[in-house]
Amino acid sequence: MNLKPVVAVLGLVLASISPVAFGADEKPLVHEGIVAAPVEDVWKAFTTKAGQESWMVSQSEIDLKVGGLMRTHYDLKGTIGDAKTIENTILSFEPQRMFSIKVSKAPDTFPFPTAIKKMWTIVYFEVESSKATKVRIVGLGFGDDDESKKMRQFFDSGNAYTLKKLQEKFASKKLDR
Repeated sequence: MNLKPVVAVLGLVLASISPVAFGADEKPLVHEGIVAAPVEDVWKAFTTKAGQESWMVSQSEIDLKVGGLMRTHYDLKGTIGDAKTIENTILSFEPQRMFSIKVSKAPDTFPFPTAIKKMWTIVYFEVESSKATKVRIVGLGFGDDDESKKMRQFFDSGNAYTLKKLQEKFASKKLDR
């Protein structure tokens, strides 16, 4: 089955839903930067177990399909599925172009348990050259209540750090635009 039309339609549906419908503000949280690697490599770094474990998390499981789960753990001593596991549901994806996720189970100690229910993330990958990829991380669904505002600050620094770590992973590669 060719998933491209399904993914495209789902992407259009998601894009047409107003963040306000979810009780969210209209200001997405955006982080973007150039990564010195081909889009294929950057895509794999985000969407495969080996890729994620090479720079982002200690442990990862990912079932890359609409409705699939991306489960990660930052603690090498932890176990996927324990109380500290982050579980995201994959909402949509287009290989080497974008994927969107929503937290379906936050770690038990996550400080924003109500606000996280309304938030989702889209990661875009754009070819800059054969050796460079523009990555754009967009967080949506932040409300205007205190918990949501604090969570927005949390993801503002967290997403900036994530992008920086991704750039560092590929920093030794030559950036050729």
